[in-house]
Amino acid sequence: MTTPVYPMTRASGCPFDPPPQLRDLQAEAPLTKVNIFGKDAWLVTRYDDQRTLLADPRLSSDVRRSGYPSPTGEPPRNDDGVGIGFILMDDPEHARLRRMVTAPFMIKRIEAMRPGVQQIVDGLIDDLLAGPNPVDLVEAFALPVPSLVICRLLGVPYADHGYFQQNSKNLIRMTATPEERAAAHGNLATYLDNLVGEKLENPGDDLLSGLTDRVKAGELTRQDAAGIGVLLLIAGHETTANMIALGTLALLEHPDQLAVLRETDDPKVVAGAVEELLRYLNITHNGRRRAVLEDIELHGQVLKAGDGVILPNDIGNRDPSVFENPDALDLGRDARRHVAFGFGVHQCLGQPLARMELQVVYSTLYRRIPTLRRAVGLEEIPFKHDGAVYGVYSLPVTW
Repeated sequence: MTTPVYPMTRASGCPFDPPPQLRDLQAEAPLTKVNIFGKDAWLVTRYDDQRTLLADPRLSSDVRRSGYPSPTGEPPRNDDGVGIGFILMDDPEHARLRRMVTAPFMIKRIEAMRPGVQQIVDGLIDDLLAGPNPVDLVEAFALPVPSLVICRLLGVPYADHGYFQQNSKNLIRMTATPEERAAAHGNLATYLDNLVGEKLENPGDDLLSGLTDRVKAGELTRQDAAGIGVLLLIAGHETTANMIALGTLALLEHPDQLAVLRETDDPKVVAGAVEELLRYLNITHNGRRRAVLEDIELHGQVLKAGDGVILPNDIGNRDPSVFENPDALDLGRDARRHVAFGFGVHQCLGQPLARMELQVVYSTLYRRIPTLRRAVGLEEIPFKHDGAVYGVYSLPVTW
């Protein structure tokens, strides 16, 4: 049998669903070998297996490990040694660095930001209603919301948003050449390193300034502080922006579900809707990657030390043994068990912030613009099949 190639292709006309080949493998061969970037790796498609392995310390997130299923053998790093934070590290170093930025993402701290985020959302909707119609929702709303929020949190000047957004796009674009990706990372690393340098001299009340306190105390190098800044800046706006736009499009295609959000003022209903949209859409659509450190037995197979493992959360969140009628978007579903944010020690640090932003957006946009609709046919909307983060490049809307 020919080894399947990963990533796989979505079915034409089904932009919200995982590739059908993943569904077939989940039903028939939940643990199978695939070819990724010319190398073999294990593909794990069932929800329970994914959670089990994501919590297993015998799997490594370090891209430099033998067998790690990455197009490159080394994590991005610029000439000054600035990496991409702790996301591609293992414990104990991963835990040490992650702990330094945990406090700003605690739920109580995030909830204190909610009024400010509501003000940002309302202001952008005011601008939408006063501006041109139709308009691209991505550029006018979905991207500015999380960019403004993460800039405030980190202490990054929003005036520089065009620069870091363009470099972020190039860094996570799957079709980018190694040279393009390296250049984009170098630009972001240099930018954050300079910003850390400024905050060492003139600290403020923001996350990056908090990291400079660690640098001064000798707990963190300036390069590591800049690397954490790169990671949080990219993750803090790219993922949420795509969830806002893709979630809106999915709701426009399911008007009965859109009506649930448009007509409710119950925060619990909104919070539940956010979880279901996260489960249903899975913008991190190319699987979490790991390298095997010690042999692991699963389904009668042995994942050997040095093997690569891919855990695609998009099909894990469509597992019918966990989510009844998984291909239906049902905002009344209890979807809190989803793995959209991963699982285990590398579970997304920023998930409280993402949840809060999405709750504010989804509870506000459709109530304030109840006649919001697509301005072009679904077939005319450009989807990010070539991106590490899934979404749409543009979403023309009218009202």
